Amino acid sequence: MRVNGELKDLATTLTETDDVEPVTIDSEDGLAILRHSTAHVLAQAVQRINPQANLGIGPPVTDGFYYDFGVDTPFTPEDIKAISKEMQRIIREGQRFVRRVVTEDEARAAMADEPFKLELIDLAGGPGSGANAAEGASAEIGAGDLTIYENTTRDGEVAWKDLCRGPHLPNTRMIGNGWDLTRIAAAYWRGSEKNPQLQRIYGTAWPSKDELRAYQHRLEEAAKRDHRRLGKELDLFSFPEEIGSGLSVWHPRGGVVRGEMEQHARKRHIEGGYTYVYTPHISKEDLFLTSNHLITYKDGMFPPIVMDEERDDEGNITKQGQDYYLKPMNCPMHILIYKERARSYRDLPLRLAENGTVYRNELSGALHGLTRVRGFTQDDSHLFVTPDQLEEEVGKVLEFILSMLRDFGLTDFELELSMKDDEKSKWIGTDEFWESSTDALRRVAVASGLKLTEVPGEAAFYGPKIDLKTRDAIGRTWQLSTVQVDPNLPDRFDLEFMDRDGQKKRPIMIHRALFGSIERFFAILLEHYAGDFPVWLSPVQVVGIPVAEDFADYLGDVIRTLRESGVRAELDTSDDRMQKKIRNHTTGKVPLMLIAGEKDRDAGTVSFRFRDGTQQNGVPISDAVARIRAAIDSHALVHTVEDLA
Repeated sequence: MRVNGELKDLATTLTETDDVEPVTIDSEDGLAILRHSTAHVLAQAVQRINPQANLGIGPPVTDGFYYDFGVDTPFTPEDIKAISKEMQRIIREGQRFVRRVVTEDEARAAMADEPFKLELIDLAGGPGSGANAAEGASAEIGAGDLTIYENTTRDGEVAWKDLCRGPHLPNTRMIGNGWDLTRIAAAYWRGSEKNPQLQRIYGTAWPSKDELRAYQHRLEEAAKRDHRRLGKELDLFSFPEEIGSGLSVWHPRGGVVRGEMEQHARKRHIEGGYTYVYTPHISKEDLFLTSNHLITYKDGMFPPIVMDEERDDEGNITKQGQDYYLKPMNCPMHILIYKERARSYRDLPLRLAENGTVYRNELSGALHGLTRVRGFTQDDSHLFVTPDQLEEEVGKVLEFILSMLRDFGLTDFELELSMKDDEKSKWIGTDEFWESSTDALRRVAVASGLKLTEVPGEAAFYGPKIDLKTRDAIGRTWQLSTVQVDPNLPDRFDLEFMDRDGQKKRPIMIHRALFGSIERFFAILLEHYAGDFPVWLSPVQVVGIPVAEDFADYLGDVIRTLRESGVRAELDTSDDRMQKKIRNHTTGKVPLMLIAGEKDRDAGTVSFRFRDGTQQNGVPISDAVARIRAAIDSHALVHTVEDLA
């Protein structure tokens, strides 16, 4: 339950004045409690089998949980089977989760044999506590009292204990059978390579067996849709070792899809009043010192490149070199474009757009296909507005974003408004600015009609923002676009505009990335469609397959007609049998196949074969070309004959 806004165990003693809300097991909070409780059972099972195993941390995570252990030898699949059986026994025993508030000395005595827990106790309450102690450590030593959770038997004996913030389920039996252990990994203690390497066991837990099976089905479907696998199978992109980790190259077919994405977005942006600009990949350090990136974001930037150094004939330095950096963000350069000449209120809003490649020094372990890379292209836009234009412009931006994403077939959206909290030391700017800008974003979000979640304390230190999230075809949530209000960079760069009253004033800047990054958005679309793109995005839109060689010339003329109409069409003249050609192009995710034999040649028709395996015969050539062109222009997703109506 929640008591006065805080999560508490059901055993908590209540007063008449307490504000109490129930927490159901299928809610976000309830699932986290279920999963954290299951992580405790996992740790207890490991120590029953191997009493020498040392406990790390065991937090809930998205769709599951993990627990880290210090053990002499890595876990094996056979170990996992034994641990699972022991977990089943503990769950059936119905042990109670009992919370006990302890002093630091009592906590150290209880955890005397657990070196990692003792380290967390030392950090409790200090600057390295909670989430700062290690990813997931806030589940152990969050704000407030130090607490131990004891698993007690029906006889009241303590069967096992752990340093933990809680809360937990009343007893282990409530975990039920909707859980599973999923994989083994290695992890450095507190995320640092300088610390010991621990063994991590991941698991998942759901309120019922049916929900577990549904989740496992989603995982299987996600594996089939994995963009890394599809990228290789469909010859779209790769990461050559010779170039380096996290740096992609796009193959011709992937380049076609990317080109369509970029060209469509460019057309829509120009129609929406944006102007495209181009900026370098590299800059002197002074720019990023002024923008503060070299102070707040230096760890995410690549090391400097020293240039412009000059030496005399004897090798003595006559001019000191200058540090240059690969840009991690485009905004400072867009600001310089604004600042190049005097601006008037008549120039605003000024909307600058760029497909700008940026570079982030990501850890190798964090890289993941196209969704987490070291070099990527942001479809970046920066808008400069007067304060009284802010709400209207944010409304236009959000409307534009939603319209654009719908063009790509995404339709399920929700919004998150990141706001400041009450701790003033974390924020800059006046209360009036924060209140007015947050209210403006809130009104825009509410007017959209989408589900809105407000998140206090999650805003950047200089202004509120709206994040847009979408669900894909298998229900996964992806964060895509961000609309960020920023008065800070205009202030740091001393930007001005001449207002109607003849006074120089400061513009407000809006950061807006629609796709986030083109690479990541491409990966999301690839998985959303499982490679079966709408016709307009398909690398090859139509393949002609003659029934026999005698009909290749006839079908070749049809393919040429399609090409003249702007269709990406190919003729398969290979020696393979017709059925093998159909299988090959079905596997290659070609949306439309045209087949022609003697009857088609005599009648001036073609036969369509669709992704679902059905055919439509005897379609006049002119009708076929018109229907294909219409499917492309309407961004249709074609699987059946009805989709090509």
